[in-house]
Amino acid sequence: MRPHGFIVGQIVELQAGKYEGHVPNGTYTVTRLLPNDGTDREYRVRSQKDGHERVVRESQLRKGAEAPIF
Repeated sequence: MRPHGFIVGQIVELQAGKYEGHVPNGTYTVTRLLPNDGTDREYRVRSQKDGHERVVRESQLRKGAEAPIF
C-alpha cells in the first residue's frame, strides 16, 4: 500500500469532477488521513471558505499555496 501524498495541516486545492457539482472547488486544509485499501487515498478536509468538512479522494486534490512565514 502506498503512503498518503498529503499530511495533516497541509493546504490543498480541491478540484471536484464535473459529476460532483455539490462539492465547491477551493482551498481546504487536510484534517485527517483516512484508511483506505483502494489505490486512491482518502482525506478529511475543511474548507477555508465556509468551514465545512468533507471526505475527498487524493485524485481530487492538488498542492495548495504555502502559508506565509512571518
